[in-house]
Amino acid sequence: MAEAEEKETRSTEESTDESEEDESEEEPKLKYERLSNGVTEILQKDAASCMTVHEKFLALGTHYGKVYLLDVQGNITQKFDVSPVKINQISLDESGEHMGVCSEDGKVQVFGLYSAEEFHETFDCPIKIVAVHPHFVRSHFKQFVTGGKKLLLYERGWMNRWKPSVLHEGEGNIRNVKWRGHLIAWANNMGVKILDMISKQRITNVPRDDISLRPDMYPCSLCWKDNLTLIIGWGNSVKICSVKERHASEMRDLPNRYVEIVFQFDMEFYISGLAPLCDQLVVLSYVKEISDKTEVECCARPRLDIVQPLPESCEEISSDALTVRGFQENECRDYHLEYSEGESLFYIISPRDVVVAKERDQDDHIDWLLEKKKYEEALMAAEISQKTIKKHKILDIGLAYINHLMEKGEYDLAARKCQKILGKNTELWEFEVYKFKEIGQLKAISRYLPRRDPVLKPLIYEMVLHEFLESDYEGFATLIKEWPGDLYNNTIIVQAVVDHLKKDPQNRTLLRTLAELYTYDQRYGRALEIYLTLRHKDVFQLIHKHNLFSSIRDKIVLLMDFDSEKAVDMLLDNEDKISIDRVVEELENRPELQHVYLHKLFKRDHHKGQRYHEKQISLYAEYDRPNLLPFLRDSTHCPLEKALEICQQRNFVEETVYLLSRMGNSRSALKMIMEELQDVDKAIEFAKEQDDGELWEDLILYSIDKPPFITGLLNNIGTHVDPILLIHRIKEGMEIPNLRDSLVKILQDYNLQILLREGCKKILVADSLSLLKKMHRTQMKGVLVDEENICESCLSPILPSDASKSFNVVVFHCRHMFHKECLPVSNMVSSVQFCNICSAKHRGPGSAILEMKK
Repeated sequence: MAEAEEKETRSTEESTDESEEDESEEEPKLKYERLSNGVTEILQKDAASCMTVHEKFLALGTHYGKVYLLDVQGNITQKFDVSPVKINQISLDESGEHMGVCSEDGKVQVFGLYSAEEFHETFDCPIKIVAVHPHFVRSHFKQFVTGGKKLLLYERGWMNRWKPSVLHEGEGNIRNVKWRGHLIAWANNMGVKILDMISKQRITNVPRDDISLRPDMYPCSLCWKDNLTLIIGWGNSVKICSVKERHASEMRDLPNRYVEIVFQFDMEFYISGLAPLCDQLVVLSYVKEISDKTEVECCARPRLDIVQPLPESCEEISSDALTVRGFQENECRDYHLEYSEGESLFYIISPRDVVVAKERDQDDHIDWLLEKKKYEEALMAAEISQKTIKKHKILDIGLAYINHLMEKGEYDLAARKCQKILGKNTELWEFEVYKFKEIGQLKAISRYLPRRDPVLKPLIYEMVLHEFLESDYEGFATLIKEWPGDLYNNTIIVQAVVDHLKKDPQNRTLLRTLAELYTYDQRYGRALEIYLTLRHKDVFQLIHKHNLFSSIRDKIVLLMDFDSEKAVDMLLDNEDKISIDRVVEELENRPELQHVYLHKLFKRDHHKGQRYHEKQISLYAEYDRPNLLPFLRDSTHCPLEKALEICQQRNFVEETVYLLSRMGNSRSALKMIMEELQDVDKAIEFAKEQDDGELWEDLILYSIDKPPFITGLLNNIGTHVDPILLIHRIKEGMEIPNLRDSLVKILQDYNLQILLREGCKKILVADSLSLLKKMHRTQMKGVLVDEENICESCLSPILPSDASKSFNVVVFHCRHMFHKECLPVSNMVSSVQFCNICSAKHRGPGSAILEMKK
């Protein structure tokens, strides 16, 4: 619950009270301020008795019979001396140009504020209420009502005379009246009535619930929510009534309108005033409580509640206790609640005080959030409503939020919020960084410092880097890797790292970071040395990126030791920058690395490193024998004698066999296979490759006394050598393993050869017959001869111009045509003639010409 807090001013101004909020987390719906200026001045000498509110001004009545017109700040704009006694009620029309006033001495005045129009009447009894027609400014609505012991309607008629008529009497004093549109609602001692001014019929009577309460002490509160909705508050009961049209079939002798109570509920305390707030209700309550000291019932501070009406109850939205001046002496009838419909302003009037309640705006909402230290929500609310808030700035809220987080020790969150709150304001960034430094939390903000747009002073980044360098090498290395090198003075940071390396020269993290710093500073040579020392994976990327090949000419061994595969690939890809000869020379003392380089060079191009092929023979023999034989086969530049010598020295049989065969000494190669390897299959394979009859003869002679070799030959020789040659040479009585199977295989191979020959013969005969038929069909076809054809010999048209003359033409199947007399006379016995042109192509150039000459 919020309470109106009293504000003390330093000057002679009166202290003001506003609602005080209790410690609950629920935000109040309204905010309060005391209406001061002229009102303060009035209430020092007089007491407020009533007030009415117009959207343009306020009208305040006092106990001394004065009526004051005030602006919304409480300044006096006009004063009327109406009566020497209490003003009971003031009424204004909707235009704010006419006002009605009634007082305790029976006086009633209705007059124009800006015209000379005026009505005076004095009754013999106190007049409690007066209400002018809402449209009094119009000539045909010059009406007002007054209420004392009876309710009187005054209408201006002919000759500007006012004619009174009694609307109601006989049920005690009229206590309240409200006029809205064509409906007048009033309350007397018995209840509330509503009159329809169009039909001049009373359409309802709502009796009061608690008749034990004195109506003069606990008056009825009336309020029109709209033209058809009346809100009634009496005692602690609230009724919301809706005026509805009666259906024609139900009228009979009844009014054409009726009233339905749509909501009815009881409040906790006595009601002093009512006002609508959207679909909710604002209720001013008079409160009594038992004093803790005297245990006697006394007046407490009045309450202003916002409730949500329900069919049979209500839901409390907010409740504020108001500290108004002199509340200890006030009664229920001393409080009034007036409101301004357009602005949702509510005026709480008491004899010594006027308090204005208004709906809280976004600035008030943010104030409350900041007071409750809900900075995140306050910042979000300010961002959403940045176009409407007037009191707060997003930046100020954000800075307060950062300070709050730092006070709580949430340094990382505070640093993260700096990115969003500080944006591109470099001065604020630098100010906040120094604040983090003062509390020793530079590490927390390091991750969130801006690196591009904006960029802070180099000193800021250097300060953070020094902080990490003193306590966290890994964190320092991470920042150097993430931050662009132009954020700070690289020379200063390099010197700081060098100083730390003097204490710990082998620290790999510092060395790696120093290499990165040298790279930023374009001192690539130094960076490369460190990377090679550390065997760092980025060394090759550094060389490629910055073209450091001139710097690695004397560091090839180090690169090869670190990663020979990558090093060789890089060197071969950049032969134009580091020559093959230079690499081989650098690797002279490391033959194993030299072999790796030359081997990969040979795989890429068999001819580029041809001058080193002789050297490679020894290298392959020493470090990579499996690839020696493929090298010998693929290389056309290695000296065979040298290779043979090395292979014989090392007893490399397979390589020696290959070299002997390549040098033409097949018999020696075969002999080595048979004697050294004793591998008949390899010997047979070798003989097949050479396809030399003498080799087969040598193989048979060598194998004839070796049964396993004979078996191998019988199984494989059938397709290359006549097996009979081998079988005839086998000694009688020699036991040959698997002889039967070998002979069966020979027969099967022979049978297979016969079948293949027969199959080939059938295919050949079929193809020959098909071609013969094709040739016959071709030769049987006619050949077109017309005037466009020429003799291939004399080149004149083949057909004579005179068709009546006889002529002879020879047409060959090749489509060449000749005059018969142009063909040479054949001296052969056969009469078959051939085309000279086609025959010349088969016999050779010039043959046709010679034949023509004959």
